[in-house]
Amino acid sequence: MTKTLSILYAAAAGCIGLGLAANPLLAQEEVKKGGTAIIHMVSEQRILNPALRASTGVYEISGKIIEPLIDKSYDGYVPVLATEWATSEDGKKITLKLREGVKWHDGEAFACDDVAFTAIEMWKGLLNYSSALQANLESVDCPDPHTAVFNYSEPMPLELFVAAMPDLGHPVPKHLYEGTDILKNEYNTAPVGTGPFKFVEYERGQYVMAERNEDYWRDGYPYLDRIVWRFIADKSAAGAALEAGEVHESGFIGVSMADVERLSTDDRFDVGTKGYENNVAHSTVEFNHRNPILADVNVRRAIHHGLDIDFAIKTIMRGFAKPGRGPVPSVGGANYTDDVRTYPYDVELAKKMLDDAGYPVKDDGFRFKLRHRPAPWGEYTQLWGEYFAQAMRVIEIDVELLNNDAPGFLNGVYRDHDFDTANGWHQFRSDPAVSTMVWLRSGLPEGSPWTNQFGWKNEEIDELIDAAASELDVEKRAEMYHEIQRRAMEELPVIFAIEHPFISVTNKKLKNHHNTPRWNSSSWYDLWLDE
Repeated sequence: MTKTLSILYAAAAGCIGLGLAANPLLAQEEVKKGGTAIIHMVSEQRILNPALRASTGVYEISGKIIEPLIDKSYDGYVPVLATEWATSEDGKKITLKLREGVKWHDGEAFACDDVAFTAIEMWKGLLNYSSALQANLESVDCPDPHTAVFNYSEPMPLELFVAAMPDLGHPVPKHLYEGTDILKNEYNTAPVGTGPFKFVEYERGQYVMAERNEDYWRDGYPYLDRIVWRFIADKSAAGAALEAGEVHESGFIGVSMADVERLSTDDRFDVGTKGYENNVAHSTVEFNHRNPILADVNVRRAIHHGLDIDFAIKTIMRGFAKPGRGPVPSVGGANYTDDVRTYPYDVELAKKMLDDAGYPVKDDGFRFKLRHRPAPWGEYTQLWGEYFAQAMRVIEIDVELLNNDAPGFLNGVYRDHDFDTANGWHQFRSDPAVSTMVWLRSGLPEGSPWTNQFGWKNEEIDELIDAAASELDVEKRAEMYHEIQRRAMEELPVIFAIEHPFISVTNKKLKNHHNTPRWNSSSWYDLWLDE
C-alpha cells in the first residue's frame, strides 16, 4: 500500500509583517528575456554546497544552481528532480521516481546513483540539520537509474521526508565527489548542479556570478541571462545601492530597519514579508554549558528574566516580531503549543535568583563575566547582541562582545566552542524534525553549524526527539513536540527569545519575485527583469 502526499501550507498565522506584498506577474505583461539581476548579500560563508551546509546564505546562491528533489509552492509541495513519492505501510521505505532527461551542468546525466551517494555520504553524515533527521537511514537502493528507494530502520513519516526535501534534499554529482575528501572538494565553492543557472565565478569578498543554463530541463527557462550576488556588509551602503539601482533586491532584512521603513514608502520598491512563510525565525541566545556558571539552570532563567523582550521587539525589530515560546514557532501548526513556562522581564527577580544561585556582586560591581559572540547576519543581530550586553549589565553581569565575520562566528561557536554566550537567528523549516530539534538533540557531528554544539545533553529529550521523528500518528507526534517545547522552556538550553519573519526590499523591475513561500532560497527559473 502506498500513500501519496499533497500538503498545503497555511498562511503564517501570528507572523507580523509589513503588509506590502510583492506584485504577481500580470497577465498583460510580456516577459522580457535576458538581463542581469543583481542581489545584495550581507555576508559570505564560502561554502556553496547545500548538501553540506543548510543555511540561507548558501541557499540564496546555490538554490539557483543546485536543485532539490522537491520544492514548496503556495499550493503545496511540488516535484523538481523527483516527480513522484510514496511510502510503504510500515513507513520504513520511501520510493522516489526521478526526473528523466536531466543533465548536470558538466553534461553528465542525473540519476539515482547521485541521490544515493549524496544521501548516505552527505545528508546522513555531514549536513548540519540532516544528520539527525537521517540517523535511521540505512541505505538507498537504485533498482533503475530513475528510481530511488530510501530504506530506514525506523519509520520515516512521508510528510516529514517531503517537508525536509526543499532544504535538506539537494543531490550533488557523484562523479565529482566520489573518492575525494568531500569537505575539501573544490566543487563546494564552485558548485555543479542541474538548476537554471550555471556557476561562473566567485570573487571572495565581492561577488558570485552565475549564467543561464542553456540546457535546462524546463523548456524556455530561465528568463534571465545571469545573476550576480554582491557582498555588501555595510547596511547603509546596501541601502544606498538599492536606491541608486545598483542592486535589485536585498533579502533577509539585509538593510537597516530604518531603511526598510523608509523604502516601503518609495514607489520603486516592493517591501514586505511575502515569500518567507517557510522561513520564520527565532532570535536566540545560546549558552556554552561547559561554563559551570551557565550549566546552572537558575542562572539561565535569571538571564531570561533580565531580557526585556517587548523592548527589543519595539526598538530593534520595529514591532515586526513577537515573543518566542520555545523551539517550535507559532507557525508550526499542530506541533506548536503556547502552554509553556514564560519569563517576564523582572530585574529584581533576576538579581535575587543570581544571588540565590551563589553569584553575588563582587567588588568590581559585577557577579561574573561573559564572552559573547553576536552573529554577523545584519543590523538586527548585531543590535540584539548589543542589547543583550546592556541588559546583562543591569543585572550586574559583565559582557565582552566578540565580533567576527561569518566564518569566524561559525567556527568560534560551533567548532571551537570559544564563547560563553552567543546570539543569532535560527529558522524553522516546515517541521520541527527538519530544523529546530537539532538545537536540542545531542550527539550531532562536531562543528556542524546551527546545531547543539553547546555541551548540553538531556537523554530524555533525545529519546523524545527520536521518537517524534518516527511517529506516524499525527496527534501523538504533536503531543511529543508539545512536551519537548515545555521541557525546553523549563530548562532553557537555548533561549528562543523573539519569533520574527524576514523582510525583502525588491526593485519592481524584477518580475515574478517572491511567488513561493521560500522564494529567496528557490531557483528563480521564472524571474525576469523589466528593463
